[in-house]
Amino acid sequence: MLGMEQIKDSKNYLNKKAFFDKVLTIYGRNAVLEALEDRSLTIYKLHLSFSNRASKQLDKMVKLAKKRDIEIVYHNKQTLSRISKNSKQDQGVALDIVMEYAISDREFIKNNNSYRVIALDGINNPQNLGMIIRSCVAGNIDAIILPTKNSAQISPLVIKASVGTLFKLPIIKTNSLYKTLELFKNSNASLCTLSASAKRSYRDEVYSNKTIFILGNESEGVTKEIETLSNSSISIPMRRGVESLNVAVTASLLAFL
Repeated sequence: MLGMEQIKDSKNYLNKKAFFDKVLTIYGRNAVLEALEDRSLTIYKLHLSFSNRASKQLDKMVKLAKKRDIEIVYHNKQTLSRISKNSKQDQGVALDIVMEYAISDREFIKNNNSYRVIALDGINNPQNLGMIIRSCVAGNIDAIILPTKNSAQISPLVIKASVGTLFKLPIIKTNSLYKTLELFKNSNASLCTLSASAKRSYRDEVYSNKTIFILGNESEGVTKEIETLSNSSISIPMRRGVESLNVAVTASLLAFL
């Protein structure tokens, strides 16, 4: 776990960007209070609005932050909204959490000779994302690739749906899923697309020691652009006329292959 000296002095990291790439900002009073109470989490800053009315919940946040030597910063309402990126739901509070398992695609490839990874292509439902994370943590998945665009992002809803498992698995955030998957493919990884129309069952496929499972959007599946990169396409056989499974259920089956 990172020490507070490391957090406060970003020079202990390769550079400031490397540090802030690992920072996740959550918002909402219940989510922030729960995070402050969780001693396993490394926390950078607590952000509060000057306009907050006094309450026992806020007093408890401040007390916990001081006890843990976490910096407390007060802002006007507009500034806090820019930090939380959700003015309608932040309730005047935000919290910066250090995701110690956050990692870049290049760093992951360099440090792992074999792996099973799940890549998410356009998963929009926060609850699905949270449940996918939970299954991956519990099963045989070594990391999740999460695009920063056209995808649900980590939020209080995702944290709640993951039931506290979010911070236990490497998350590879990427600005371009295509480029990241291309990078993995060039490093001898096999890209395997999940598709309802695929003829080969996921149980019959022979997987390499470097496998990326690609899960697509809840209604439209994997995009054609990403499909062009894939080495193979697999399906989960259905019975009794069922067309498909929820994407989080699919992730769970793959996690326990």
